[in-house]
Amino acid sequence: MSMSTIVATPACAVSAAWPVPEERRTVTVLFADIVGSTALVDRLDPEDVRDLQRVYFDTVADVLRRWHGVVEKYIGDAVMALFGARESDGFDAYRAVRAGLEIQQALDRRPPHGAPALRVRVGVATGEALVDLAAAGDGGYGTASGAVITTAARLQEYAPPGGVALCAATHRATVGLVDQRRVPPVTVAGKALPLDVWHATAVAPPAPARHAGPLVGRRRELAAARDQIVRAVRERSPRWLSLAGPAGSGRSRLLHELNKAVGAVDQTPVRWCVAHCPPYPEQALAPVAELVRGFAGLDAEYPPAAVRGRLTTALTGLVPPAHLTEAVYALEGLLAAPDAGPEASRGAAVWQEVLLCLAGRQPVVVAVDDLDRASGELSGFLHRLFAAATARALPLAVVALHRPEWADVLAGPGQRRCRLALRPLRAVETGRLLRHLAARAGRPAAPVDRLLPLVGGNPGRAVAYVAALADGVTDPARPPAPEAVRRTVDARLDRLDGAQRAVLMVAATRDAGCTAVTVDRLLDWAPGRALPVLRALVARGLLVAGPSGGYAVVDPVVREVAYARLPRAVRATFARRAGEAPPEVGPAVRRPHPARRLVVPPAPAAGATAPPGGRPGGSAPAAGRSAATRAAVASGPAPHGSVPALPAWAPAAGAPPPPGGAGPVFADGAPGGVGAARPVPVGAVPTIGPPGSGEAGPVAARWRDGGTPADRRGRWWTDRRGRRAGGAAGLVPPQASGVRGGRPAARGGAAEVPAAA
Repeated sequence: MSMSTIVATPACAVSAAWPVPEERRTVTVLFADIVGSTALVDRLDPEDVRDLQRVYFDTVADVLRRWHGVVEKYIGDAVMALFGARESDGFDAYRAVRAGLEIQQALDRRPPHGAPALRVRVGVATGEALVDLAAAGDGGYGTASGAVITTAARLQEYAPPGGVALCAATHRATVGLVDQRRVPPVTVAGKALPLDVWHATAVAPPAPARHAGPLVGRRRELAAARDQIVRAVRERSPRWLSLAGPAGSGRSRLLHELNKAVGAVDQTPVRWCVAHCPPYPEQALAPVAELVRGFAGLDAEYPPAAVRGRLTTALTGLVPPAHLTEAVYALEGLLAAPDAGPEASRGAAVWQEVLLCLAGRQPVVVAVDDLDRASGELSGFLHRLFAAATARALPLAVVALHRPEWADVLAGPGQRRCRLALRPLRAVETGRLLRHLAARAGRPAAPVDRLLPLVGGNPGRAVAYVAALADGVTDPARPPAPEAVRRTVDARLDRLDGAQRAVLMVAATRDAGCTAVTVDRLLDWAPGRALPVLRALVARGLLVAGPSGGYAVVDPVVREVAYARLPRAVRATFARRAGEAPPEVGPAVRRPHPARRLVVPPAPAAGATAPPGGRPGGSAPAAGRSAATRAAVASGPAPHGSVPALPAWAPAAGAPPPPGGAGPVFADGAPGGVGAARPVPVGAVPTIGPPGSGEAGPVAARWRDGGTPADRRGRWWTDRRGRRAGGAAGLVPPQASGVRGGRPAARGGAAEVPAAA
């Protein structure tokens, strides 16, 4: 079966790599132009103009490629580049600003022959654009369309010669990473309101993160990490501790609390040396230099004489006097240029020996945050340090913080390596964190329960959503994904190939879930092509398989972002192929159906036959509900959100249904069958956390055979009388009832649990 064109645009054809060839994406646009180019060209011979242009365009293009930008077009002597056009890593705006700052430096190092030095202005803007994925490459003229392109061109006019001007969205995406100076707003032709402008000045030096407020959750992880360090000290057996978690999971906060919790072991002070890897480090050994600065109490602005004096004081007593001067000069070379050159490598070797000597006197912990961003030189330094400490039996521990998909290969005995996974917070912990953040922001805690499914047990998301509420989001009942959250989700989606991305977007459009046959039909694929792609998305934790061959998106925020990427023409094509009315033309994201209610059937009398394919479901007593549940039931359907409603059978946690189970049924008039019984593996409220986490929301209905299907450990919960879940009385799980232990439900009747939209 031949593949047809989804979008009815002659210039945009479907390819095997990009089944959905165009996407609405958040991109960063860089626009660079030469200052005074008209007067300069008038004074030069045409051949000299050609030489000047060649030097200018080659230099700019080299810088853009180094920062993974693509040149969209050349307009006279101006260059327009896109960042995040096809793939995003969450730092598109940062890479664009770094490229803008580097362009002038690169031109200064390569002056054109027979012409004055070139000065450029650079404007960087971030916003939504329609992107042709197949054409997103150097020279792909017309790759992107949107107001963000015009904004970037206008911004460069207000940049100083040799400087970079930023829009508000770019400023928010790079705050803390780039030093910026706000300038007065500017009035731009065609814009109703003045534009807020910032001037980027330099890359911001690494600064320790600020952690305010109490630690919520993570007690077990903190205790386990502390135990590893204590064992390394008491047994004089080095430990390599990995704290793995996705973005926003609280790795840095856990390291902060671990530093406070292990200040001493058996009255012996522990020396902590902590460094952080910035995104796209410019110098390979910069984190090692940061460790040296922290040890000696140095700031980046210290003059050379002060640096030498502090290093001498810090090393006295650790390094033999005969080698003290040599060690100081080696560390000075590392601080001056922490790249992979010979001077920096010699300084790193000296610093390794200093740490080993220090560990011979007192316990030492070397911690590196975001190690997955580091260069191979930094990983090699840590590996050599750990191997040397192991050979000398020193009380030293290495704490590495990184993403879960990053795997560090470490030689040595396995018992000396420990990997702690930071799982999503439980629902009760997430609610406590949201209420604390809302109180600090001066916002009422009323919408906290509605934020639980969106936060998904991720502390970083909780901070972002509460900050969005504090900024005055128009719909607090269902706020859109904040910019920081969307950047993280975009980066996750862009790690998929074109086919997987297309199938995920198809699943995001289906209110009642989708089957492999539906996906094949909507994408105009040959029968059977979608099934392996769907299974791959399930393995990645993005989709969940339903009880009857259907699939749905696990995370409501992922669904929102994936749906928002679809152009209107693609949505209309999907609707036409599905035999539905096309979606209304207007906003990029349509509104969902009202919240549905689940009717949990009571347990049948003795001897009754279970429905086909599973055992009967239990009932949820009103007496055992939490206050949040009772309020949600009493308040009626929730307000509309910004994405289609979750499918009727979609499980909260994203795990496959347990064998032989039947769950609640819908009894409303929602699309998909009025009053039809539809198996639901878990309750209506999405589980807090990714697939396999087993963390459920406060009003989630559970299977009667032992918790959520995502609980792969197979635990059973019991009531206060010791009865296992699944008895004829029907128990409300503790996570749903808000009390310790379950309570028996009243025989007969059915309990209603509100379903999330």
